[in-house]
Amino acid sequence: MQSIPFIDLKAQYDAYRVELDQAMTRVIESTCFIQGPEVVALEKELATYVGVRHCISCSSGTDALFIALRAIGIGPGDEVITTGFSFFATAGAISLTGAVPVFTDIDPNTCNIDPKLIEARITDRTKAILPVGLYGQPADMDTINQIAKKHGLIVIEDAAQSFGSLYKGRRSCSLSSIGCTSFYPAKPLGSFGEGGALFTDDDELAVRMRQIMNQGQKAGYDHAVVGINGRLQALQAAVLRVKLFHFDEELIARSKVAARYDQALAGIEGIVVPKIKPECTSVYAQYTIRTQNREGLRDYLTSLGIPTAVHYDKPIFRQSAYTDLGEDWLKENIVQCPVCENAAMEVLSLPFGPFLKESDQDRVIDGLNSFKRREL
Repeated sequence: MQSIPFIDLKAQYDAYRVELDQAMTRVIESTCFIQGPEVVALEKELATYVGVRHCISCSSGTDALFIALRAIGIGPGDEVITTGFSFFATAGAISLTGAVPVFTDIDPNTCNIDPKLIEARITDRTKAILPVGLYGQPADMDTINQIAKKHGLIVIEDAAQSFGSLYKGRRSCSLSSIGCTSFYPAKPLGSFGEGGALFTDDDELAVRMRQIMNQGQKAGYDHAVVGINGRLQALQAAVLRVKLFHFDEELIARSKVAARYDQALAGIEGIVVPKIKPECTSVYAQYTIRTQNREGLRDYLTSLGIPTAVHYDKPIFRQSAYTDLGEDWLKENIVQCPVCENAAMEVLSLPFGPFLKESDQDRVIDGLNSFKRREL
């Protein structure tokens, strides 16, 4: 039996083939491959979509986080509070500045950072909070912003998975001092390679972030700060402009697929479907269930030609990149983040996307039902 695509990027390309080919040809014929009018136009369109004054495009979501942290002055000796359960880049960007990520446990319902636990992690070295909108819905940003204001901290939203979602009627990336996102191809709004963006209403921060993104360049060959080569390629900007035009249509389609999964899977014993808070919408960067027999289910679905993925199989503090921080440090984080530990053993992402056929959805649903019948 033919395998189901986990994310069907080919179907998306086929749907917009003419527009995408024209957009890429436009860039190739212009020979303006770095920055230029496509990037300028994309930044304006993205800023309007999010509802902020400034969008600064860049080369990846990781670079967006790094640029944001550098722009607010994060460096050696500082601490940044973040979730213990996310893709490694969330913490990796903090470490690249020389600062230390301080991991905080998650809400078991959303897998986003639990605001109730943040204040206990604040020290005199804490400079910022970096929440993540995991799996597609934002964290509880108002509560996090209130905590930050109380303690004189800055909030940077990692919206690599939640771009396009809403929190109390406001777009993700407009919910704090700086919002960062990724345009990795598998994201809800994905390019044909790497890409990212930063969003802010702060004029001074916008100038600083743009300088850091572009080798610290102020004007000409005048470099005001030490920056990185973080520019977005014009070809990626042209692709993103086409996809942004269709983005809201795709979000509706994603919601329909998610609702179909929700309804069909909610009654299966041992399967926990995603929980979306009433004040939020989700873009479902992944459709991630939880189950205590993950490996058994995963092997069974694989045998049926149904691919799955685990986002993520270990908390960030268990990554070998942090082993030099010592056994005591690891034990402290295990004690501090038990929900992260549980989630890492239970989460399983199913085939998903706006172009996932109903027949393929039915195969996934039938596979889950038949696995559970085998267990009984």
